[in-house]
Amino acid sequence: MEIKIVAVGKLKERYWAEAASEYRKRLRPYAHVSIIEVKDRPLAKRSTSEIDPAQAGLVLKQEAQDLEKEIGQRDYLVCLTPEGKMYSSEELAEFLRWLESSGQSTLTMVIGGTLGIDPGLKAKAELLLSLSRMTFPHQLSRVMLLEQLYRAFKILRHEPYHR
Repeated sequence: MEIKIVAVGKLKERYWAEAASEYRKRLRPYAHVSIIEVKDRPLAKRSTSEIDPAQAGLVLKQEAQDLEKEIGQRDYLVCLTPEGKMYSSEELAEFLRWLESSGQSTLTMVIGGTLGIDPGLKAKAELLLSLSRMTFPHQLSRVMLLEQLYRAFKILRHEPYHR
C-alpha cells in the first residue's frame, strides 16, 4: 500500500522532524509512506486577534489548489479535520484492512494549515477523520498520524507494539 501524507507547511522544529522520520522508518515494512509539503500561505492580521474572513477564504482556496495538485484521481482521499469521524487505533487498523482488501492502492491523507482545509476540498474526500476533539498544532498532528498508522499496521499483523 502507498500512503501519501500531503501537508500544508514544513516541520520547522527539529524534534518534530526527527519524530516523523522515526515513524516513517518504522512504517517501511508495512507501506510506502511519502510526505509531501505544500507552501504555507501567509495570513496578514489586522490586529493580534482579528483575521480578515475574505483573506482567510482566499488562503484556504490557494492551499487547496496546492494540495489538489498532489492528489491522484484514483487516490482514496482522507482529510484530517476536527469535525471528522474519530477512530480508535483498532478501527483505524480495520479501515486500513478494508482499503487493502478493496484493491485501493493509494491512500492520501491531507493535513491542513493553521486555518484548516478548504470546504471544497473536504467535500471531495471519501472520509473526514479527526485525531481528537482537542486542538493540536499541525506539526504534532503529522507525528500523531504517523504513529497511529504504525500502530494500526502492528495491530493488523498481530505484532507487539513497543512503546
